[in-house]
Order: sequence, then C-alpha cells, then structure tokens
Amino acid sequence: MKIASWNINGIKARHDVVLEWLKQADPDIACLQEIKSVDENFPRASFEALGYNVETHGQKGFNGVAILSKMPFDEVDRGLPGDEEDEQARFIEGVFSTRDGVLRVVSLYLPNGNPPDDPRKFDYKLRWMDRLIAWSADRLELEEPLILAGDYNVIPQDEDCWDPASWQGDALFLPQSRSRFEQLKSLGFTEALRTSTHEDGIYTFWDYQAGAWPKNHGIRIDHLLLSPEATLRFEGCSVDSYVRDWEKPSDHVPIWLNYAA
Repeated sequence: MKIASWNINGIKARHDVVLEWLKQADPDIACLQEIKSVDENFPRASFEALGYNVETHGQKGFNGVAILSKMPFDEVDRGLPGDEEDEQARFIEGVFSTRDGVLRVVSLYLPNGNPPDDPRKFDYKLRWMDRLIAWSADRLELEEPLILAGDYNVIPQDEDCWDPASWQGDALFLPQSRSRFEQLKSLGFTEALRTSTHEDGIYTFWDYQAGAWPKNHGIRIDHLLLSPEATLRFEGCSVDSYVRDWEKPSDHVPIWLNYAA
C-alpha cells in the first residue's frame, strides 16, 4: 500500500497538477494539506472518478486538509482536540480496515509560527504542537497502526535545509519547534524518511522566490511518522521532487511510503 502526503498550496490552483500526479503515482491513500477550500467547494468528483473516496476538513481561503483513499472510510474525525476555540482547519483522521486490521491515517498541517516575536503566531504553533503530542500519546495507547502525515512546518535537523545559517531565527528552525518535534517522535514514532536514508539534501519545499528550486535551496518540512505497529509494516519512503518542475507547481512536493497491508 502506498500512502502519501502533499501540501498542494490550493486545490483551485493545483487541481490539474494533483490529478496528474495521482494518475502517475497511484497512491492508495493521499493526504493533502492547504487545500484552501470549504468542504462544499472541493472538487471531489474529479478524484472520485479516479476511484478515490474523499473526506475534507476545509476552510475558506487558507488552511484545510483532506484524505483521498481507495479504501472506504470506517470513521472520520475532524479537528485536533484540546482547544474548542481553535477554528483553523488543520487536522483530519481517517480510519480504515485492511486485511490485517485497522489503520489510522492523519493528514495534518501545523501552524507556520512566523514571525516568532508575534505571540499570536508562534505561541499558537507551540500550543498546537503540545496538543498534537497529547492527542498522539492517547492514540498510541490503542496499540494500532497510526501514520501522522503532513506539513509539520518544522526543519528537524541542520541537514534538512540548504543553509542552516539562513534559517536562524525562523519559527520553523527555532529550538522550541524542533524540540517538540523530537518530543512527538520520542512517544514511539518512527520518522519514515530518516529510517530509509540519512542522505543530506533531501527536501520537500522550495520557495517560489529567488530561484530556490533551480538552485536547490530547499528545506524538509513534510514528514511521515509511524507508530510502532505501523513501523512493523514499513517498507520504504521516498520524495517525488520531480513534481516541483511541473507547470504551476506547489512549493511543496509529495512524500510517500510503502506499507505492507
């Protein structure tokens, strides 16, 4: 089974690109972030025509997450618990039945947090990460396969960006963000890409500005984390960086893993 994650940076702008990638890559489950669409306006018919079941947690103009699955959904949960006043659409969980039992997959889009001197931005990012850690700890108690897929807006290590010095002071690179990412992993999650390779220069995001893509001035902020039960079925991970070279691309590219189910 192929499970993928991709921040598409707007379904309206990226509709045709996403369809073409789905046709070529043929993932069984695709987690999308930043769909920038309310649920009723998401073009689900296009994806249903490719054989996908579609569930979204949308928001007008920004944010928004979705899961496309060739398997039917047994259950869908929208919104990260822990703050009833948080109206930003950043979290959706799908539950599926496989031949070997249940599989839980989350599509998540963590807050950016910039500028870090704005408490409305950076404090919200840290609180959101704390809520994700608490939720994940509870889910792990189920001892079921769980995959957290998405744009974490965290650069975990120096080798995950083209020039660490240029990211000093950025919310994606600050110790508070990175330490929470490590705290999440320390609950028992395996980071899919770093389990497959420790090679430097593997990125998932290149800014539209300053020729970042042709210069390979990228960062790695899109991650796939697996619970211990999911790790037992993990068979490798890769990044489809070639998609960044397509016409009208997202500034992110898909990351995907193979899962034995």
